[in-house]
Amino acid sequence: MSQQRRVQLSVQRPTSTVCVLGTELSLDVRGSAPKDAVAFHVQGTPGVKLYVVHDSQSIKLPSSVGRWPLGTHPEVLLAMDTLSKDVGDEKVRISYFREAGGVPVGRAMLYLTCVEVSLDADTGRSGAVSRTLLDKATWTWGPDGHGAILLVNCDRDDPGAETPDNRDTAIRSYNDLKDMSQMVLRTRGPRTIFTSYRLLLHVDFSDSDKVGVFYGGNSVALEEYKHVLGGSKLSYTVKPSRHQEESVFYVEGLAFPDVSFSGLVAFHVTLLESPEKGQLETPIFTDTVVFRVAPWIMTPNTLAPLEVFACRWVPGGWLSPVWCWTGSHIPFFLPPSVDDNEDFVEAVRALAEKAKCPLTVCPLPENRHDRWIQDEVEFGYVQAPHKTFPVVFDSPRDRGLKDFPVKKILGPDFGYVARQAPEGASSLDSFGNLEVSPPVTVRGKEYPLGRILIGSSFPRFGGRRMAKAVKDFLVAQKVQAPVELFSDWLLVGHVDEFLSFVPAPDRKGFRLLLASPSACYQLFKEKQEEGYGEAVMFQGLEKVPKPTINEILSNEGLRKFNCYVQSCISWNRDILKRTLGLAEPDIVDIPQLFHGDVASGAEAFFPDMVNMLVLGRHLGIPKPFGPTVGGQCCLEQRVRELLEPLGLTCTFIDDYFSYHVLSGEVHCGTNVRRKPFAFKWWHVVP
Repeated sequence: MSQQRRVQLSVQRPTSTVCVLGTELSLDVRGSAPKDAVAFHVQGTPGVKLYVVHDSQSIKLPSSVGRWPLGTHPEVLLAMDTLSKDVGDEKVRISYFREAGGVPVGRAMLYLTCVEVSLDADTGRSGAVSRTLLDKATWTWGPDGHGAILLVNCDRDDPGAETPDNRDTAIRSYNDLKDMSQMVLRTRGPRTIFTSYRLLLHVDFSDSDKVGVFYGGNSVALEEYKHVLGGSKLSYTVKPSRHQEESVFYVEGLAFPDVSFSGLVAFHVTLLESPEKGQLETPIFTDTVVFRVAPWIMTPNTLAPLEVFACRWVPGGWLSPVWCWTGSHIPFFLPPSVDDNEDFVEAVRALAEKAKCPLTVCPLPENRHDRWIQDEVEFGYVQAPHKTFPVVFDSPRDRGLKDFPVKKILGPDFGYVARQAPEGASSLDSFGNLEVSPPVTVRGKEYPLGRILIGSSFPRFGGRRMAKAVKDFLVAQKVQAPVELFSDWLLVGHVDEFLSFVPAPDRKGFRLLLASPSACYQLFKEKQEEGYGEAVMFQGLEKVPKPTINEILSNEGLRKFNCYVQSCISWNRDILKRTLGLAEPDIVDIPQLFHGDVASGAEAFFPDMVNMLVLGRHLGIPKPFGPTVGGQCCLEQRVRELLEPLGLTCTFIDDYFSYHVLSGEVHCGTNVRRKPFAFKWWHVVP
């Protein structure tokens, strides 16, 4: 339906007004009628389309009816579809008549100027701004949806700046402009008309802290771009150029969707009629365009790796309890010969080379004795039709690596976002407790970007939970609806301690790997029955107890505790099957034992093999140091039997003294930036 405006007429003096292309004017023919008039006649020049609404019927003029009775409350509508060449070059005349009178008792004259005022953005999501018949004031999801998209300008294009670009009100480079979405104001018609009218670009107060708008006028010089809207600036008067019909504005997002922000932002341009002296301006037309701020999107293991990260650790020394998790939570000492993680880093480098992606090593001065890079950050991305760039999500744990994301990752076309935990961060706020599934379909509902998985104390009360600020942020992104799992049964409490995803050539394109005490006991029982009961664990590791298969199987305390662990994992298995639409053939049970107690939580008894690094078909798996049977580790052999038929290659990495004894493994000590989804997030139907 066209935007409509009512116009008052007068028989004492001519009236002049503007008709904006695409709108209708409703003429108040009764309000201007002389006292004794009972009928009227209306006619206009060729550029005006006239209609009389009478008895609920719209009749286009001219018609066979010469006069229209005023007593039936008729309505006169007009529209114009051709821009005026001069001010007031089209007109409408209303003639009023008495009962059966032949001579008009009064005439109202309306002079019209047709102009175009249009605020446009890339509502068709093509990557370019164009005029459209789509409803610019609404935003819809799905492949047939429409609506413009805005990126949070959270990278740092100027290497000399200290903060991301969304925290300033300056344009420092043309690359900064490329991160922004264009919004184009089109004004056509006689240029002199705009001396009597004012164009006001404005944003709602509730949205003003979520966006910034820059305008360079007719210049392309960088220094001419000024911050005109956003923050405390709620409106900006636009002065149309006498020589250009388009004014191009650049819009940046300042905030991601969150619990108090839906992500939708509306911009308006209003045409104000300049009043006589002492009177207020009158709005006569408003055009609106709505943007949605692009969400932060996580990437699953099944997407191609682009860059691997790991921390280099110095040999030996007292280890702070702040940055390592132990059952007793006290400092302890490791000899220099076993604390050095150089071999670990080189093993990760070799795996990355096989996957043809670079390894970035965070040295000691930057990691400050904090090796858990998986826990500090999560790599994702933002995307609009015109631009895509990676964004690192910084966790609230803020330990030794807390400055690394800002100082070493944030940069040109690499964004940064963070959330804090005012109530105090727990281990569950580390991002080893944040994973995402590959794309799934659940009971007919598609999740083409997968579903986020986080650990919690559910189903028991009073335990640790992920910080509300982090969880609210993840939920508000909408496109990867989070699933809450039970992870508080673990000492550290991270979901990556009992699950992982690997690519597969069949079924859903992936397999869910779950740590399984039951599978481990079954394997050890098989080897015992084959006569290998005296085969020992942890061969080659100095000063580490070496239990045999027989001793492990006869340890009732260990068995009982692993029955409890298996029940916790089975609870999560059922949740994952239900929320990810999985069947048993989609799940692979990886042999794994845990030790500990119910009060303090479970830890891996031997290096946790599901806590692996996935680089395409290349897997970096913690070396389990299992019993040697027939010349090879039976745990490694079983994992190869399970995964290699899927086209995967298994490389077992020794992380025992560099990570495992500190309650972490390969995945905890590495991180991966991955290729974005080919699927566009705006095609999702939440």
